[in-house]
Amino acid sequence: MKLNELTIKQASEKLAKGEITSVELTKACLARIKEIDGKIKACLTVCEKEALDEAKAADERIAKGEKGNLLGIPYIAKDNILTKGIRTTAASKILENYIAPFDATIIKKLKEAGAVLLAKSNLDEFAHGASTENSAFGPTHNPWDLERVPGGSSGGSAAAVASDMCLFALGTDTGGSIRCPASFCGVVGLKPTYGRSSRFGLMAMTSSTDVPGPLTKTVEDAGLVLSTIAGNDKNDATTPDVEVPSFSENLEKSLKGLKIGCPEEYFGQGLEPEVKKAVEEAIKKLEELGAKIIPIRLPYSKYGIPVYYIITPSEISSNLAKFDGIRFGFSSEEAKDLQEIYAKSRGQGFGPEAKRRIMLGTYALSAGYYDAYYLQAQKVRTKIKEELDSELEKLDAIITPTQPSPAFRIGECSNDPLKMYLEDIFVTGASLAGLPAISVPCGFSEGLPIGMQLIGKRFDEEMILNIAHNYQKNTDWHLQKPKI
Repeated sequence: MKLNELTIKQASEKLAKGEITSVELTKACLARIKEIDGKIKACLTVCEKEALDEAKAADERIAKGEKGNLLGIPYIAKDNILTKGIRTTAASKILENYIAPFDATIIKKLKEAGAVLLAKSNLDEFAHGASTENSAFGPTHNPWDLERVPGGSSGGSAAAVASDMCLFALGTDTGGSIRCPASFCGVVGLKPTYGRSSRFGLMAMTSSTDVPGPLTKTVEDAGLVLSTIAGNDKNDATTPDVEVPSFSENLEKSLKGLKIGCPEEYFGQGLEPEVKKAVEEAIKKLEELGAKIIPIRLPYSKYGIPVYYIITPSEISSNLAKFDGIRFGFSSEEAKDLQEIYAKSRGQGFGPEAKRRIMLGTYALSAGYYDAYYLQAQKVRTKIKEELDSELEKLDAIITPTQPSPAFRIGECSNDPLKMYLEDIFVTGASLAGLPAISVPCGFSEGLPIGMQLIGKRFDEEMILNIAHNYQKNTDWHLQKPKI
């Protein structure tokens, strides 16, 4: 096995024993990026010099006897997460040459842990999308089939993990943006509880649902990363002061007696037969492992997409107002007065999907329409949250497909925004309710990965990690690799 193909757990053990060095591990990942990223286009900025410096520093810490699960481990960060001194573009022309003046809290925590930042990954512009086709710098390609999308918006991160360019990657999940690409690329994607990991230093999309989380090769690795990035942050008031457990400690607990809800609304019309079959087989496997599967109803779940696509554009229209051509980022040189600076800078700097969402959100928040759209959406959001919370009081987790189909072809949904939005149908509920959710590989359809989703109680990532790990221990879907 090549060094870049190792899991975090495997590499960490080898580093601790002195069998390999962080520099060797980092060089293996950088070589892999050079070898295949021309085909996949997962990375927007590669920080080779900085990565090797960080790797040398990690090796010095290890030589002094320091230990740590992520010490010396190379990773890639989604390019809407601020990294001091390194370009952070959000995959937008409006920030093409922006150099971040400070690190996001999660990057700072990873630096302190000794993790090594290799590169910044491609995404849908400002995380607006489910395919990573909306990047101003071109689409990322799925390692399993280069003609297909990797999912979005964290598609670059998922594709990088799937093709072994790094040992793990950071993504952000607003309405499925970690779980969707994890499903399409056949990796593990964990959306923590809203507030579990700090949003400070993330370029805000939808402030009420944004949450950073890991994309990894195994469930165990996802727990290791979350243990490092989670926790209260004085710079983010939405991070409560709750205990951060060691998420990898209770993974081996038996599933005997656990109650897992299976909502009938997630297995009906629109779900591709091969996806349904794969998830149903995963459910049978969990039953064999001792879990009790309980049929449930989530009637409000059908409103998740319309609610999400009113609230999200509304918050986007507010969050993107700062990109005005005055303070930072792209500023049009064709403008003759202040009004033209605003209009031309935003018109030339933002891509079609960002403009679409800004206009939708501005409309929904405008006088005369606020009550009819935004306020009503927030009321239904509360109903969705209450429904999920109520069911989870009686259950340990809920299981669903992650996506209704495997990865679609590049360009297939580009001219149909509504079809693209419907890709989020199974993942928006957990986001709107602020609940933790994980996508785990559970099969293939014509050579393309399929993911199942587990949703847990608020701040109970331990439970869904435990269930997912037991499933992964007894299946080999996650061990299969794309042939690039």
